[in-house]
Amino acid sequence: MTAMVKAEGVHKSFGPVEVLKGIDLEVAPREVFCLIGPSGSGKSTFLRCINHLEKINAGRLYVDGDLVGYRQQGNKLYELRDREVAAQRRDIGMVFQRFNLFPHMTAVENVMEAPVQVKRESKAVARERALRLLDRVGLADKAGNYPAQLSGGQQQRVAIARALAMEPKLMLFDEPTSALDPELVGDVLDVMRDLAESGMTMIVVTHEMGFAREVGDALVFMDDGAVVETGHPREVLTNPQHERTKSFLSKVL
Repeated sequence: MTAMVKAEGVHKSFGPVEVLKGIDLEVAPREVFCLIGPSGSGKSTFLRCINHLEKINAGRLYVDGDLVGYRQQGNKLYELRDREVAAQRRDIGMVFQRFNLFPHMTAVENVMEAPVQVKRESKAVARERALRLLDRVGLADKAGNYPAQLSGGQQQRVAIARALAMEPKLMLFDEPTSALDPELVGDVLDVMRDLAESGMTMIVVTHEMGFAREVGDALVFMDDGAVVETGHPREVLTNPQHERTKSFLSKVL
């Protein structure tokens, strides 16, 4: 079985600062893969490398068997053209901390936008799917609302619906609840739980240890640009093997 995501020796630097120091990991299809660790450990950067929002400096990243951002001929890598990178990104949904919704569009228009613009879908087809997705994230009654009329949690659920509208095979979540008021977090996590149960492959950078424990299939603790510990979430959270993991978890659990 082909891994949905495979990282081999992934390095990323910003100027002299090495942010990723040789990441090796695999995410199986239908797996919910959680990344935890302190701020600045490279989790979000790694996520952004998976859909080539950041270019890696060394190593290889594959999504569903395809090399991300490059093609290989012999031993050489050649960067893909923007159009080819965009085609790869169509299969990868991403949900950010900040919702990044278009403020001048209603919820349903936000969800329709990419399929119409990128896939050239008819507005009728895109609208029907958008309404179905808004219903799925519990916002059927907010389709005509603008982002400013929605709470942060509602905006984040629209953002998830928008990512799903492209029918991706992989979803990336970059701390999707960290900008939300605590009482709004549960609704977003419920939507993610539902996605996991439907078999969506997900990589989730999160501080929500309860979600990782309940829903995650695998957990990676990252620190200082490296993978420190990996295992089943319940194992890592209740019985961490590495001193650095123990120290981190003692502060957040």
